[in-house]
Amino acid sequence: MSIQYLGSNRRFWLAQRSHLDRGGATAAYGTKCLLARRLVERGVRVVQGYVGDEWDAHGNIKENHDARCAETDLPVAGLLADLKRRGLLDETLVVWGGEFGRMPVSEGGKGRDHNPHGFLVWMAGGGIKGGASHGATDEVGLRAAVDPVSVNDLHATILHLLGMDHERLTFEHNGRKFRLTDVAGKVIRPVLL
Repeated sequence: MSIQYLGSNRRFWLAQRSHLDRGGATAAYGTKCLLARRLVERGVRVVQGYVGDEWDAHGNIKENHDARCAETDLPVAGLLADLKRRGLLDETLVVWGGEFGRMPVSEGGKGRDHNPHGFLVWMAGGGIKGGASHGATDEVGLRAAVDPVSVNDLHATILHLLGMDHERLTFEHNGRKFRLTDVAGKVIRPVLL
């Protein structure tokens, strides 16, 4: 496997040309990860790296998710390794997720519909306990069954890791103060350092 070297012998996963890469599939997302790392090094507080194509797999979940994984797995691993090697991972929160999970049953044969009752998000660095796992779905993957976490809980945790109290952080709309986590949300303490 070849690794492209950038700068003064700083390695980063970009356009791998190997059987793992499927013909350069990592180049676009790898470039985004490299840019994200460079922005973090220069003090940018929030960076989003969006995958070029969608994870939405109503028609063919295997083909769709295989392609998205091929595009993102090596670049994300490279980003995390690069942040760690440069001493930036401890102060950088990396959040990987979407807005919902997938149903455990087929939608017309090959696809899966949206599942708001069971989804996955992973986080690294920035105060997250490495290797921690929290929560689980039921035996078929339909609903959160063990230590369920709401989106409000996830947001409260992210805000906490960014140094903000989600119960005090408000914005005004139509003369009323609102919280980003509404009237709910608890910090997920078991995943914190």
